[in-house]
Amino acid sequence: MTNINDLKRLADAASVQTLKYFRSNLNVDNKYEVGFDPVTAGDREAEAAIRQILDADFPDHGILGEEFGAKNLDARYVWVIDPIDGTRAFISGLPVWGTLVGLMEDGVAKQGFMHQPYTDELYIADGTQSWLIEKGGEPQKLASRQSAKLQDAIMFTTSPALYQGAEAEGYKRLEGRTKLARYGTDCYGAVMVASGHADIFIEAGLQSYDIVALIPIIEQAGGVITTVDGERAEKGGTILAAGSKELHAEALQAYWGRA
Repeated sequence: MTNINDLKRLADAASVQTLKYFRSNLNVDNKYEVGFDPVTAGDREAEAAIRQILDADFPDHGILGEEFGAKNLDARYVWVIDPIDGTRAFISGLPVWGTLVGLMEDGVAKQGFMHQPYTDELYIADGTQSWLIEKGGEPQKLASRQSAKLQDAIMFTTSPALYQGAEAEGYKRLEGRTKLARYGTDCYGAVMVASGHADIFIEAGLQSYDIVALIPIIEQAGGVITTVDGERAEKGGTILAAGSKELHAEALQAYWGRA
């Protein structure tokens, strides 16, 4: 695997590209003919900067990126990139987006980071422990909240409108059992669980590049993250994370209407 300095270098390279467009009069393209999935020059240039470093420093590794696709996915080590997770927040001027880069070993997420460059917060998993580095300061160890019960839980999701059919019913059941639900957080909600400021993060329709970086940050802070079917989350889908094993199990039971 790699080290924190290598991960920080990737975060710094991406931030040069994203910050010059944030809160600017940038052009926004739509990936969809029906609906709205925005992409900006910041997305493309940040991923290109990350890939340039990875190609030079880890030429035998695979890469899966949201903007420029995949290569060498049968490699033992595969980097997974979302240059701007939360592009809707990005184009709206809200600093809850982030750059996500994760490293998988044999298909399992082992290291990763979420960087919010405007606030200069770097949430990072080194393979054993998760850390927060603020404004170039010393790393602070992250620890998820272990004592929360579902009725006292703070939960994040980007929007209830993302859930359809049976998933909408499951989400409604879960939200109805929590103390507080907050919307519009994208990847920031996940790192709030790892930081112990929130208890549950749930999101529908995720791709690998939306979640691989966040898995080790949550797990190495003491949390649990799976699909709502209880499977590993690396391939995406509808994902549920919680600060503790007990709360994760309780949240899944509520989602499926079993408790």
